[in-house]
Amino acid sequence: MKNLLRVAVVATALLVGGFTTPSLAEGWIILIDGEKGLENFNKIGDANWRAEEGAIVADSGAGGHLVTKNAYDDLEIYAEFWADHTTNSGIFLRAQDPQQIGFANSYEVNIFDQRPGQEYSTGAIVGFAPVHSPYPKAGGKWNTFKIQVKGPEVIVEFNGQVTVRMNNDKFKQGPISLQYAAGAGGIPGGAIKWRKVMILSLS
Repeated sequence: MKNLLRVAVVATALLVGGFTTPSLAEGWIILIDGEKGLENFNKIGDANWRAEEGAIVADSGAGGHLVTKNAYDDLEIYAEFWADHTTNSGIFLRAQDPQQIGFANSYEVNIFDQRPGQEYSTGAIVGFAPVHSPYPKAGGKWNTFKIQVKGPEVIVEFNGQVTVRMNNDKFKQGPISLQYAAGAGGIPGGAIKWRKVMILSLS
């Protein structure tokens, strides 16, 4: 786990709503902290990932991923991100092929307000766990994801509200990726900005 920043150790981790509190827990690893962290990922595709204005940003290209250099099974993820109204992005879990990442070979926690088929829009796990009306929206503001992956169970919390709980054992281990993609109808995707991404291994 070289080149990863570690959160200061505190004797006791507090649990809130099933999630470990990032600022208080021992063992959290920071993948992105403001403009720091690109070195913790492999870049796949042609998205123009860069450090800018306190975040890691992409806003052009046909599409691409930032893929962790390590694989994970059970873990928690805490992320702070800004999305435009036309953003198509997401966090992919347990990716089976780090060179060809998609919802068919990983669990995609979606960030896509304008997705055709709103049941798999922002806050859903595409193809596995739908969201329900009123559909969560991320566009035009800073948001948070808390994601817990433990065995076959995946829980997604978006801005403090649980959007999906899933039990599925199709994918057991793999890297994590952060996505930039085209928007609905093939239009250019809006910007995605990540200012904090942290993980805590549960295995």
